[in-house]
Amino acid sequence: MACRHCADRGLERGALAQYRQLVELHIKPHLGATKLSTLTIPLVRQFEDDLHAAGRSPAMIKKALVALSSVLSDAQEGGLVVRNVVRDLWTRRTRPDKKRHRARLQVGVDIPSREEVKAVVGALRGRWRPLLLTAIFTGLRASELRGLRWSDVDLDKTEIHVRQRADRFNDIGRPKSETSERTVPIPPLVVNTLREWKLACPRRATKEIGPDGEPVKELHLVFPNGQGKVEVIGNIVKRGLQPAMIAGGVVRDTGEKDAEGKPVVVAKYSGMHALRHFYASWCINRPTDGGLGLPIKVVQERLGHSSIMLTSDRYGHLFPRGDDADEMAAAERSLLS
Repeated sequence: MACRHCADRGLERGALAQYRQLVELHIKPHLGATKLSTLTIPLVRQFEDDLHAAGRSPAMIKKALVALSSVLSDAQEGGLVVRNVVRDLWTRRTRPDKKRHRARLQVGVDIPSREEVKAVVGALRGRWRPLLLTAIFTGLRASELRGLRWSDVDLDKTEIHVRQRADRFNDIGRPKSETSERTVPIPPLVVNTLREWKLACPRRATKEIGPDGEPVKELHLVFPNGQGKVEVIGNIVKRGLQPAMIAGGVVRDTGEKDAEGKPVVVAKYSGMHALRHFYASWCINRPTDGGLGLPIKVVQERLGHSSIMLTSDRYGHLFPRGDDADEMAAAERSLLS
């Protein structure tokens, strides 16, 4: 019932599939025989313990609880239950005096450093070079890169218009949110690289599918696969990003040895979002440190965040401090000179 309601409300196909999977694989096996009206906080806590005992990760347990809370919310709207006990449990756990703060993103841990990005850029080759350079210097999400059309790239004005994206099923649709539709400037290196890539890019058109499931027009994607269709995210990461990191020496030691006794290394950063984090830090850093020195509102707009609070929560600690000793000394000299 809840899944059907979600579909009726226009929930994206990928989110709906994940919702169904959580219900079928995690909720039904443990709570399938329990009436929603008899569900209590102790039962929800037992559900958490059962998932943990079954080897589920903390992240997966949290997703299962979110799905269960959604089921209870639908039941509340239908008058089937009085309370959402999952929400009640979260309220207890997130009192101000007990609320935990999300760990800050760290350069060199979550965010590639300038030196690491330089090494990756120097190692980029072939068809992945245009895509990864664009990711590094525009901060576009992987879904936005995969759905990018040549008609949305203005090389003369040196800007990219984000107007659509490709979901994990490779379906083309609107961006993540209203604020995700944006215009992002591109630097000369990306402009020149895209000019060259446009001549070599596979030109086979793929069809854009309308709401009724019928093709509405042809798309010429900027970063398609060999058949001109939407590229799979796994290929970008496994065949493009990670090999470039390894070639550039941006790696971590697994602690294992190969047949010749040499250390086995893997790419230090596992996904495309690391490049988006770098772009955010590049926008924030002072020009004297090789960054753009942009104010937080502009950074929000460049990233397409839904609110300035999201940008601040995620990257606020990267902004230069107002009490920086060198800056205060320079301001003092300027004032008194």
